[in-house]
Amino acid sequence: MKPVKTLLIAASLVAAFASASAFAQTTNKDIVVAGMKGLFITRDASVIDKYWSPSYIQHNPAVPNGAEVLRGWIKSLPPDFKYEPGMVVAEGDLVMMHGRYSGMGPKPMVGVDIFRLYGGKIVEHWDVLQQEVTPTASGNPMFTPPAN
Repeated sequence: MKPVKTLLIAASLVAAFASASAFAQTTNKDIVVAGMKGLFITRDASVIDKYWSPSYIQHNPAVPNGAEVLRGWIKSLPPDFKYEPGMVVAEGDLVMMHGRYSGMGPKPMVGVDIFRLYGGKIVEHWDVLQQEVTPTASGNPMFTPPAN
């Protein structure tokens, strides 16, 4: 085989491998979705070590800092608690996730959780929550799960 042809084949293989590897990388959006589903749907505490920084900063006024607090949350969730993820928007190191929380009070809460990630870990969280209102003046629901 001629050296130029061998070089072209090798370069093509390297490019194909690099392209396939890029698609296999986990995005910040993937991390947040997996973390939230693991935390609130399957109630799997192992996601805390996998996706949250131990020095996690919390901006919700009712929740202390630190990832360890989340372990207590999992244990304290009532049996009828349900989390439904909605749309997710990601821009750089920020990810926002719309969702519905029910079973924690008299009415479901609809919220947007905002996360900042660094080095593949969730390092900071803000949220905006409000009671779900039905019916609405527009007739449109406050929360609609994404279509699969």
